[in-house]
Amino acid sequence: MTAVRRAGRWVRWYVRELTDESAYERYVAHARKEHPGASVLSRRAFERMRTDRQESDPRQGFRCC
Repeated sequence: MTAVRRAGRWVRWYVRELTDESAYERYVAHARKEHPGASVLSRRAFERMRTDRQESDPRQGFRCC
């Protein structure tokens, strides 16, 4: 059973990294470590900032619609 759990955790980690689902958690960890007195953006505000940044930079990809 341990090998199955380990494989499941690895698959979960891989999918989260592949889809960048863990970006907010990395942001929170970085913000708390590097700027302990500053407030942390909410998940919604973080995703809005990230989307705006991606849409403003043509090197980050594009949206057709």
